[in-house]
Amino acid sequence: MTAVCQKTIKSAIGCSGIGLHSGVDINMTLRPAPVGTGIVFTRVDQGNALLPAAHDLVSETQLGTTLRNVDGVNLGTVEHLMAALWGCEIDNLFVDVDGPEVPAMDGSAAPFVFLIECAGIAEQTAPRQALRVCRPVEVVAGEKRITLTPADDFSVDLVIDFDHPVISCQSSCFDGGPFAFKTEISRARTFGFADEVALLHAAGFARGGSLENAVVVVEDRVLNDGGLRYENEFARHKMLDCVGDLYLAGAPLLAHVDAHCPGHQLNNAALRALFASDQNWKLEPIVPAASSWPEMAAGAEA
Repeated sequence: MTAVCQKTIKSAIGCSGIGLHSGVDINMTLRPAPVGTGIVFTRVDQGNALLPAAHDLVSETQLGTTLRNVDGVNLGTVEHLMAALWGCEIDNLFVDVDGPEVPAMDGSAAPFVFLIECAGIAEQTAPRQALRVCRPVEVVAGEKRITLTPADDFSVDLVIDFDHPVISCQSSCFDGGPFAFKTEISRARTFGFADEVALLHAAGFARGGSLENAVVVVEDRVLNDGGLRYENEFARHKMLDCVGDLYLAGAPLLAHVDAHCPGHQLNNAALRALFASDQNWKLEPIVPAASSWPEMAAGAEA
């Protein structure tokens, strides 16, 4: 059976936006990349420093996922774009950024999905590979836990539990492909608490945050006009983060993910535990019958 092919975008496309944490204006350009490139970020404002999207280059996980290359150049808040690339099945891409982080846009992955769709998706000549989890891997940090177990497709069961009446305990489940990601997950926005803003600013975080790029919660309500996009938007955004962080594996996972109160640190720790032994994983071509994304396998653009 013919394997599913790798994909990039058809043409370069750009966007601009504010950095969620830095508060600076940032320009970003997505460019097609050859087969086997993977996702590679370039800090064009730092001498064209390259930062491959790789789990072992993650240096910071507080309120976002930050990559750091061997020369000490950083790029923050990559997780929402990485989730969009997973959802659109993009394997190879150059991402040029002229600031310290990926622009926040509206705080979700939806603007990046739109950007990729506008550029067009191009099927390439080499087979796409998945990273099969061969035996269970678990990371536990206090009451937080994430487990990767072998499966023939990708699915996630996720639970969050916040000591806040607006959020409380929520769950989200995902076992779909690109269309399901776009409709069920991609529009879920990052969130924060109004009473923590001053402390976050003092610590160098959320300086670009606003009601335009985050759900802001007070004691008894959501401040954003129009409220939530999904009833469980908070859990769905944690799902989005999890998908994006796990795509730093370098290939889509074939695994079931069970996540209890996950965060960027735990997501990355799960990948580091997975790659700690060659017995935990193997790469294999994705074929339509074994893929959880049949709609893309059947309908990819030439």
